[in-house]
Amino acid sequence: MIKGYLLDLDGTVYRGERLVPGAAEAVAELRRRGRRIVFLSNKPLYSRRDYAEKLTRLGIPTSEDEVVNSSLVLARYLSREAPGTKVFAIGELPLLVELCKAGLELCEDPEKIEYVVAAFDRTFDYRKLNIAFQALKKGARFIATNPDRTCPVEGGEIPDAAGVIAALEATTGRKVELVLGKPSRHMVRAALEVLGLEAGECAMVGDRLETDVRMAVENGLVSVLVLSGVTAERDLQGASWKPDYVLRSIAELPELDERLAERSEG
Repeated sequence: MIKGYLLDLDGTVYRGERLVPGAAEAVAELRRRGRRIVFLSNKPLYSRRDYAEKLTRLGIPTSEDEVVNSSLVLARYLSREAPGTKVFAIGELPLLVELCKAGLELCEDPEKIEYVVAAFDRTFDYRKLNIAFQALKKGARFIATNPDRTCPVEGGEIPDAAGVIAALEATTGRKVELVLGKPSRHMVRAALEVLGLEAGECAMVGDRLETDVRMAVENGLVSVLVLSGVTAERDLQGASWKPDYVLRSIAELPELDERLAERSEG
């Protein structure tokens, strides 16, 4: 039986400022059945509190502790592996705040930078590119929050962190060493800690094959793809990562949950 759900946000629970139709009712029904829920986002543009407040405002009451994003996972990783290290992050204010809260030192001197962090950054410019370039050429480590090429928004998509990663890889000849968001095992570990469950007791629900489905497959979770975001049904043909279940949207999740529960009892 599935006891917990890891729910992607953009393209799965909402698009921009609108919930996917039926999302609030689906989450409420799963909670009524006693299922544990954690919301995941690769987007480092907002804090966990921001995400919780947005979900609550849109009709899904959520606490900060029920949200895990790539900024949190990356900051925790660095604080554990290199406490107090000097970091230059191509990212927006919420990511920088998360890094500072983890005891890391923000730095713009290429001679002193020990880690360069690439993230989704709508303020990305040549100055940031050059600082990161110089630091990487001098031997700084190269990590990233997430690998997403685009981010779904109302009316389409916008460029995501993959563009920043690609710019640094193309100019320095270096490859990103580690990506902490989905589909990383680090993201799974953080989510399972919130749920208090094992991977085999949980399902990952998301709209991307290369992150959401891949993460589930590689880490022993049930994978559920929803077609309300960036992935279309035609994209499943020849895909490297095959979901266990495909739903039109999260609105159909309670029905799937019921089928899985019946199968488990049988």
